Amino acid sequence: MKPLGIIVCVKVVPKPEEVSVNPETRTLDRAKARSELNPPDMNAIEMALALRERYGGSVSLLSMGPPFAAPYLQVGLAMGADHAYLLSDRLFGGADTLPTSFALARGIQKIGEWDLVLCGEESSDGATGQVPAGIAEWLDCSQATYAMDLALLPDGRLRAEREIRGGHEVIAVSLPAVVSVKLGVNEPRFMDMELRRTAPAVTVWNASDLGVDPASLGFEGSPTVVGAVWQAKSPERRREFLDGTLQEKARLLAERIRALVSF
Repeated sequence: MKPLGIIVCVKVVPKPEEVSVNPETRTLDRAKARSELNPPDMNAIEMALALRERYGGSVSLLSMGPPFAAPYLQVGLAMGADHAYLLSDRLFGGADTLPTSFALARGIQKIGEWDLVLCGEESSDGATGQVPAGIAEWLDCSQATYAMDLALLPDGRLRAEREIRGGHEVIAVSLPAVVSVKLGVNEPRFMDMELRRTAPAVTVWNASDLGVDPASLGFEGSPTVVGAVWQAKSPERRREFLDGTLQEKARLLAERIRALVSF
């Protein structure tokens, strides 16, 4: 059984509690938000490293984003990944899931030989879950979604245990394949500071490096248009202050609770 060439697609996302919406561009305003590696992608990195330990091979990271994303890829390298690649160009900006999956698929092809692509189940800022399946379609290969565990079968196929509503199922797919990994299926390992010091530099590619039509990227290549966005107001809590002695407050509180739970 030959070693596995694994590519993990990761995304640098803003912390959800710190992001806002730009009402003019109708896009996320992350200027004041701290960033992190998308949590399900961390589980995908851990799964890739565990597969490499079991079957041999290599693990490469691939991301698309602004230049500031490069240091975050160093986190994956410090965990043990072998290489990291960043697709960074203003032409990639404003992409919906179609040009995003297209650009990542072209990045995967540029990296070279591979057997398995892992992604987190979805990103915390978009939460569509469409990109992994889109990558598989662009690459015309097998796919499995919401995987909880992966293993190679003696015949060379990939065994995937995946979550479905009400339970789970086990499937086998041929390689090469694209798999999305469920959030929380493993415990991502700590960074190794020695690996961080000796890790290779992140390779950065722009749109021209992918050799694709710029019209298929970013805003221009996105078939969906956001018509309007707004931020929902946080609901005000109902508050009542009870007066009287301790016994009177207890009686009034019991009456309020009884009124709320009675049918």
